[in-house]
Amino acid sequence: MELLVRNRKSYFYTGGKAFDSSLPSVVFIHGAEQDHCIWVLQSRYLAHHGSSVLAIDLPGHGRSEGPPLASVEAIADWIVALLDAAGVKQAALVGHSMGSLAALDCAARYPERASRVALLGNAYPMKVSPELLAATRDDEPLAQNMVNLWSHSAYAHYPSNPGPGFWVRGEDLRLMQRQKPGVMHVDFAACNAYSAGLERAAQLKCPALFVLGKRDVMTPARSGRDLAKAVAGARVVEIAGAGHALMAEKPDEVLDALVPFLRESGIKMQG
Repeated sequence: MELLVRNRKSYFYTGGKAFDSSLPSVVFIHGAEQDHCIWVLQSRYLAHHGSSVLAIDLPGHGRSEGPPLASVEAIADWIVALLDAAGVKQAALVGHSMGSLAALDCAARYPERASRVALLGNAYPMKVSPELLAATRDDEPLAQNMVNLWSHSAYAHYPSNPGPGFWVRGEDLRLMQRQKPGVMHVDFAACNAYSAGLERAAQLKCPALFVLGKRDVMTPARSGRDLAKAVAGARVVEIAGAGHALMAEKPDEVLDALVPFLRESGIKMQG
């Protein structure tokens, strides 16, 4: 589905169901050098179990027009503009990595727009090594291979992969490769520069859930736990055997964490 957001075409996946703004809404926000596809398993389940889903392509990513947004704060502002365009007054925000910072920032600065927030693969500060940041600017294929290596808990996944025809590492690399040149550096620079995490965590008023991979080397679980301590009443779920790409590596376990949390916002799910 496409909407005009700030006069640019913006794409979001609705999980295979027609979007209905009268239902409780869930906005899925992807991470750096990604798009809505990282949420395909979780968003499709929720769309068929009582929610309206907006799994977004941020500007400059996937099918959305425009340049990539250069700061986490700018992404947070854009999420509010998307909600306005979709006719959604309030939504649950679910973000991964860079998207988790944007979800946190948005929920803290626009408390009336966020019913709750789930932060996956989150850490603060989300600093990027100088070598990787330089590679995102000067040698994207190298940077993509580095990130693909570090994002996963293992080279092969048991049993093989989550489903037939699903190759976790290969699909993640291909997803990065199809993003536009230059997007990766803008995204990673935004993560590296974000400095308001503790302030936003302290401001957060809505319920918060941190979902962390115990084998995540990109955003280590200990950093996510530290940020969670700054959020009043935050819940933390750590998923064994999951790296940074936990939605693909452990899709059922991610859903097991999200579903009861989202049920509390009025989404009536079967099963």
